[in-house]
Amino acid sequence: MKATVFAPGSIGNVGPGFDILGLAVDGHGDRVRVELTNEHTQVVVRGRDAELLPTDPEKNAAAIAASAMLRHLGREQSFVITIDKGLPVSGGMGGSAASSVAGAYAAALAIGANVSPEEIMTAALDGEMFVSGRHLDNIAPITLGGLVLSRSIDPIDVISLAVPDRWSVALITPRVRIETKQARAILPEQWDRASWIQQMANTAGLIAAFATGDGALARRALDDLYAEPRRAPLIPHFAEVKRAALDAGAFGCSISGSGPTIFAIADDASAQRCAQAMHKAMAEIPSEVRVAQIARRGAHPV
Repeated sequence: MKATVFAPGSIGNVGPGFDILGLAVDGHGDRVRVELTNEHTQVVVRGRDAELLPTDPEKNAAAIAASAMLRHLGREQSFVITIDKGLPVSGGMGGSAASSVAGAYAAALAIGANVSPEEIMTAALDGEMFVSGRHLDNIAPITLGGLVLSRSIDPIDVISLAVPDRWSVALITPRVRIETKQARAILPEQWDRASWIQQMANTAGLIAAFATGDGALARRALDDLYAEPRRAPLIPHFAEVKRAALDAGAFGCSISGSGPTIFAIADDASAQRCAQAMHKAMAEIPSEVRVAQIARRGAHPV
């Protein structure tokens, strides 16, 4: 009658792959427990930035996703959902997506249902849509682990992609908040053809770089012409941090999701050096910096 699921954080877009590429990251994540009850549905939020999340079941992403899963399985069921946040709110690490995936998966497990990744992602979309819009670039890697291409939402068609064994991620999160809806609102609805073609080439090149472990290709291809130039002014010292990461040996550096987290892809030998350089370049802005492995495992019961 109850179940708990851990969901890792993720990097959305992974540079040029706007709304279609996502990379799961080890370490921090959200833990969600769903316990069935005959009383009214309740939401309990604990942990990082807990005070910023709504406890109204109709406004909480994890609760919305859990309800969607139960309806999908034919159960009109009240529950108590407890969310232990490890990911920052509006931090660019897929926090709402992680809670949504974990909530949907835990709800299925609580009633003893065996569900597919597609069913989990479909229910999680309801929660993510309430917070930031209908896209899978965080939900898919959080569910499956690794690097994932979201080819289609209707119907869901996601592809797990190869990742090198010895690549790591350096992450820095300055103490500012950027809401995804705000960050999406500044992006143009239409774009010129030449830029669009180059963005497609960069995305394809980045996938090839991950598949072959080609760091030089990753450095050329991890170049976002669409969102990064428009969102960079929202992040303190972004240009300096990116330059510091590249100078320290990173293959590429960009904004994680909508920001403010900045990520750099590097080999294991230089990832810590990149993180230190990024931290120094952030200067006076309080920030959290760490090195993480690519999460090979997605959301899972605990």
